[in-house]
Amino acid sequence: MRGIIFDFNGTLFWDSQLHLDAWRDYSKKLRGTPFTDEEMLKYMFGRTNEDIIAYAIGKQPSPEIVKNIADEKEAYYRNKCLQNPEEFKLAPNAVNFLNFLKENNIPRTIATMSEWSNVEFYIKEFNLAQWFDIDKIVYSDGRIPGKPAPDIYEIAAKNLGLKPAECIVIEDAISGIEAAKAAGIGKIIAIASREPVEFYKDISCVSQIITDFDQIDRSLLGI
Repeated sequence: MRGIIFDFNGTLFWDSQLHLDAWRDYSKKLRGTPFTDEEMLKYMFGRTNEDIIAYAIGKQPSPEIVKNIADEKEAYYRNKCLQNPEEFKLAPNAVNFLNFLKENNIPRTIATMSEWSNVEFYIKEFNLAQWFDIDKIVYSDGRIPGKPAPDIYEIAAKNLGLKPAECIVIEDAISGIEAAKAAGIGKIIAIASREPVEFYKDISCVSQIITDFDQIDRSLLGI
């Protein structure tokens, strides 16, 4: 393996509960009842805002509806992040691992279905530019289909100048794991940030399950 691609939400930043809370509020506003836990797992994680809104209202929304709802929901979510400093931090030992990658010149990037307003927020608040080339980060720009489509990981590998088979992907969501598999990613590491480790044990394409970035098998990167 020559490079590494990180999902962001639920992976480098364990914000699943913050997103859950925000979408519960807005799904209730959209359809009268909040999403269930099962719906969250199946229809929210790794999906675009357009995908989620379409599911909530039961039809394809217009671009104007998507923008208005998404802008309102994401502003609410970012405010919740800032109001919860004990949760608003990178995942356990993520900083150590990112420093290790930087010191060893391992190609790396982020592939997230977050929209630019949130990505820009993360870049600023977490100082991501110290580890990542911002121009190589892949995010939801309205043209990339949501996971489990493989496109986002194919683009991320290309941005690193690598083939998907030469890359490791770290993911927490089933849709993201399916996207990485469909893209032909060489190794997939599942991080149990919200679900128990057992949740991933029967997924054949997952080569390692971690709960902390210090647990990553660094020999996968030839180091």
